[in-house]
Amino acid sequence: MEFMVVLIPLAILAAIGFRLGAGNMDRNRIADYIQGSGGRIIEITWSPFGPGWFGEKSDRIYCVRYVDRDGDEHEAHCKTSLFTGVYLTEDSITRHARGESLASPPSETAALEQENQRLRQELARLREQRRDERG
Repeated sequence: MEFMVVLIPLAILAAIGFRLGAGNMDRNRIADYIQGSGGRIIEITWSPFGPGWFGEKSDRIYCVRYVDRDGDEHEAHCKTSLFTGVYLTEDSITRHARGESLASPPSETAALEQENQRLRQELARLREQRRDERG
């Protein structure tokens, strides 16, 4: 009986220690993966119920915010474990390098829309001129 009183707390402490160690190795593995492609980590948080958690036995899931080599900021979910590597899912750009939010269209788009409008007006004018020349 005394053996069980000592064994159960030791088993719980070992499980907690293993989880903390695995989390630290996971974060290092994810950081190496992102930095290997020229990116920089902003934040890594454990997301136990992230996409793909149901039925998953060995991989752990994290929410990762990072900046890629072009300077764009991303948010993604990442599955990883010691034996399976790093897999980014639902990776999306949340902010462009030029500081433009994805909610507002880039100034380049506005300039292209204006040019498109100007070209349509010019085309309409040339069609009208052609009709007048034909009589």
